[in-house]
Amino acid sequence: MFESLQQRFDGVFRGLRSQGRVSEEHVQAAMREIRLALLEADVNFKVVRSFVERIREQALGAEVLGSLTADQQVLRIVRDELCALLGESGGELRLEGGPAVVLLCGLQGSGKTTTAGKLALRLRGRGRSPLLVAADLQRAAAVEQLVQVGDAIGVPVLRPQAGEDVASLARRVLIEAPRGGHDVAIIDTAGRLHIDEELMTELGAVVAATRPAETLLVADAMTGQDAVRSAGDFAAAISLSGVILTKLDGDARGGAALSVRSVTGVPIRYVGVGERSEELEVFEPERMASRILGMGDVLSLLEKAESALDGAETERLAKRIARREFTLDDLLDQLRQLRRMGPLSQLVDLLPRRGPLRGVDTGDMDESRLTQIQAIISSMTPKERARPQLLNASRKRRVARGSGTRVQDVNQLLKQYREMRRMMKRMKGNWLSQAMGGR
Repeated sequence: MFESLQQRFDGVFRGLRSQGRVSEEHVQAAMREIRLALLEADVNFKVVRSFVERIREQALGAEVLGSLTADQQVLRIVRDELCALLGESGGELRLEGGPAVVLLCGLQGSGKTTTAGKLALRLRGRGRSPLLVAADLQRAAAVEQLVQVGDAIGVPVLRPQAGEDVASLARRVLIEAPRGGHDVAIIDTAGRLHIDEELMTELGAVVAATRPAETLLVADAMTGQDAVRSAGDFAAAISLSGVILTKLDGDARGGAALSVRSVTGVPIRYVGVGERSEELEVFEPERMASRILGMGDVLSLLEKAESALDGAETERLAKRIARREFTLDDLLDQLRQLRRMGPLSQLVDLLPRRGPLRGVDTGDMDESRLTQIQAIISSMTPKERARPQLLNASRKRRVARGSGTRVQDVNQLLKQYREMRRMMKRMKGNWLSQAMGGR
């Protein structure tokens, strides 16, 4: 996410850091690089102009120019201005009414239907009882697609009846949702390739019939300024309460995320960070700014860990490591828990891109290797997983056949496992020496 911006900003601050005491010329050169970086990232040129000017005014102050840590101070200024540019935290939805209606709108292909399912799953996890409403009567198979999304997450879908128009369906939502015990109705509306009068009339009819608690624009982050322009048009035509940016995990530039708040005047509420139903996150400007600047997002990483990892299992593993009892079964359990946190590339993307991780390309993260390791360990007997030294040549050939791998792959895994055990023994030794030294 935002790889190109991260690299350009990293270069700017490394350049300032190498100068020692920074002069006005150094700051002006850095501002030019920041301006080019943002324009190349497809950020709206008006947004870039005002953003860079605000940074320049602060960075040329006597406090910065006279400091021995000017690069750090400019970094802080840029981070603060990025937070202001991205807007306030999205926050959870304000759901009022019985049922509370959430209206999703946007252009065709922006990801409304998938986002409706993600939002329903998130709301159900917060104790709500959502109902999905298939109000896209324009696109072929749109209703069936939403039904499939609903079936996958276990959320019912209200379909249009024969000959029913969108306005009639919207009025029926207010009757059918309470009758079925649903306190939230998420309406998936039709999109177009561009905004036209027919689309606005249709949305207006739904708004008039349901008086939605939230009207959210769904925009594809990967389309850059096209998404921003359409967002501005929607904001001018109807009263939006927020924006949901989809496919942010595939957006290497970040132009839409950095522009849409300034153009629409409404906050980004959620961001889609993957294809899975649970990969919809509340938008946090401070965390996003840190990621853009390569500072990582450790808080989001910890939240993923808390939701995915088994606390009791992790505690049990810690005790086993302390007793030097780490087996291949333990490694297999940890791999399964790690994969529940999401794709490896997303996890690495949350770490600070400095020091040993500088320049790491998350696109090179090989998920297939984790699958291969799990297959190899699963093909071993319980005794072999507990005592890998039992794996002689014939047993290794059997494991390789059972896992669809090569004997070399089995040997590589065993070598890595032995190195992990040696590292854990050294860590244990250090803990003991520190404890003895502290007495």
